[in-house]
Amino acid sequence: MYFPTLTSAIILAFALVAKSSPTAESPVSYQTIQEFNEWLANTDADVTFVGEPIDKAHGVTLGSRSALNTIVTYCSLRSGNICGGPCTVYNGGATCLNAPDTNCLFATNDVAFCDRAGCGGSCNNFVSCGTRLDGGFCATPGTASIA
Repeated sequence: MYFPTLTSAIILAFALVAKSSPTAESPVSYQTIQEFNEWLANTDADVTFVGEPIDKAHGVTLGSRSALNTIVTYCSLRSGNICGGPCTVYNGGATCLNAPDTNCLFATNDVAFCDRAGCGGSCNNFVSCGTRLDGGFCATPGTASIA
């Protein structure tokens, strides 16, 4: 007689615990080459390119050597969840980029953004971005360099 009531109480308790347990945030995803090309084709940002050349009209092709590089796009203006204004696109291997006045960035691989020139001071990784913006950008106020 008590067994159905006890069973129901146990099932209800498990359901409440499962529902109230915090869920992990969705993992950070790096920008794909396709997403970069789409951003490049549709942005109205004033873009400066550094590193290995990227054809703005065609973007990066998957078979090209550039597809193996890290592409970092960093911009100086943020309005709400939108990143834009003057932006720089770096295409290449590991290096320290001078990036004063950077307020947001995105990348095709993990990079560190630092509050001092020369990739010094306090640095954080793109993968641990605290504030996600539209288009896969990360809010990075106070950034002075990127590694």
